[in-house]
Amino acid sequence: MCPIRAIFFIFASMKAVTDSEYIHSLIAEGEHQQQDFKFEISDARKIAKTLSAFANTDGGRLLIGVKDNGKIAGVRSDEEQYMIEAAASSFCFPEVSFRMKTYLADGRSVLLVEVDESLQKPIYAKDESGKLLAYLRIKDENILATPVHLRVWQQSGSNQGEFIEYTEREQLLLDLLQKNSLLSLNQYCRLAKLSRKAAEHLLAKFIRYDIVEPVFEGHKFHFRLKE
Repeated sequence: MCPIRAIFFIFASMKAVTDSEYIHSLIAEGEHQQQDFKFEISDARKIAKTLSAFANTDGGRLLIGVKDNGKIAGVRSDEEQYMIEAAASSFCFPEVSFRMKTYLADGRSVLLVEVDESLQKPIYAKDESGKLLAYLRIKDENILATPVHLRVWQQSGSNQGEFIEYTEREQLLLDLLQKNSLLSLNQYCRLAKLSRKAAEHLLAKFIRYDIVEPVFEGHKFHFRLKE
């Protein structure tokens, strides 16, 4: 068979993936760090939390019109799209960029919203009281970012160089982390006799230097030496 006919045969034999097959393949993955299911959107503020979490972590996608168990319920109206736009533009600061497309699966419309990881962190979401809060995506949950995370982002976004000084404080932090496999911020403040502000600053600096990493366990963030 000549090369041209062989290429034509390959393309002719390839079956195009339908919308339904594509959506079902995503649903089969379940909810995880980069994917969330929403049966419907009734509050733009709640969606803003998810957009913030995706943008502050690794990016992700929302499947709207899909129940938690993976069953396709479908979106009911264009109101869902307006809610997404409102969440991204009016309840996220800075505004979150996203891509949105509607797919037809099992005779029902599923709205797919994709969010990339932001280069400008943190992305805040406005809560019911108007307070701006930043979130992270941990597994299939949106978790409130700690002051340490905020300091990491603040320090990383600075264009100014930083003078690195190795003192007894730095050595004490290393000693405490070597003695304790996991160390909470409160424990560190107590053991090192440091203010929260000073402890947050030092932990953030060590995270940026890739020496320490935050770990979410027991619904709380701890810190440990990075292997």
